[in-house]
Amino acid sequence: MEACLFNIQKFSLHDGPGIRTTVFFKGCPLRCFWCSNPESIAPGPQVLWNRDRCTGCGGCVAVCPTQAITPGGGVGRDRCRNCGACASACPNGALTISGKMYSLDEVVRECLADRDFYEESGGGVTLSGGEVTAQADFAVALLERLKGENVHTALETNGCAPADTFARVAGAADLILFDVKHHDAATHLAGTGVDNRLILDNLSAMVAEGREVLVRIPIIPGYNDSRDDAVGFARLLHGLGVSSVQLLPFHQFGQNKYDGLGMAYPLDGMAQLHPEDLKPCAEIMREHGIEVIL
Repeated sequence: MEACLFNIQKFSLHDGPGIRTTVFFKGCPLRCFWCSNPESIAPGPQVLWNRDRCTGCGGCVAVCPTQAITPGGGVGRDRCRNCGACASACPNGALTISGKMYSLDEVVRECLADRDFYEESGGGVTLSGGEVTAQADFAVALLERLKGENVHTALETNGCAPADTFARVAGAADLILFDVKHHDAATHLAGTGVDNRLILDNLSAMVAEGREVLVRIPIIPGYNDSRDDAVGFARLLHGLGVSSVQLLPFHQFGQNKYDGLGMAYPLDGMAQLHPEDLKPCAEIMREHGIEVIL
């Protein structure tokens, strides 16, 4: 059993309690225009080009089987097969491959290497993405193996998966970190490429089952940061039986990845938000009975 992952991040402090290892799965059904991990969207490996490291030596051009690369000019995505020959030939690390096939045993071994940190801090392993449920069989097997080792597990998810698939993956995790992008179906569709009905159905099912769920909302300027949005989120969460939420400020950490993938970045130049910027939104939600974590 294998899965395509784009990172196994050690000593993570923001994806669940304690010190954690976060396993990032490739493949996502959403197309959020602010996505900070654009390399997570496609299901398979991809070539990334760092223009600042490129010296135009031409080594990549010589080995590319499809002539997809020009010296100092990046990668022709219409011809690139993401075979990795260019990355292997690049002496400066200007070309890299995002995404690698891992066996279940490899990932378990990587995760268990930091067991001492988990035990001392109350941490564990978080599966993230992309969207973990896009590789459901591997995710369930990994969660079950970790559970057998008494390692706390968390699932970071956007909830966009068939109900039976989602229930199977979420049911194997101890904690569900459930991202909600927008309270309005049409606006959710405009910002992510899908509406939110299936997502909210899956969230509702987890809450009804009494699962440990932490709803998280990424606050994106001009998209879901207005007073009306705060009220809309509060009413939505209240109706679903969710009493608390974590607000996540918009950041620009992934901006350079868009250039590396030859993708346009819609939020170029947009100012980052900080926790204090979310206080007005938080206060409105609290006025409507929702506990807010910043």
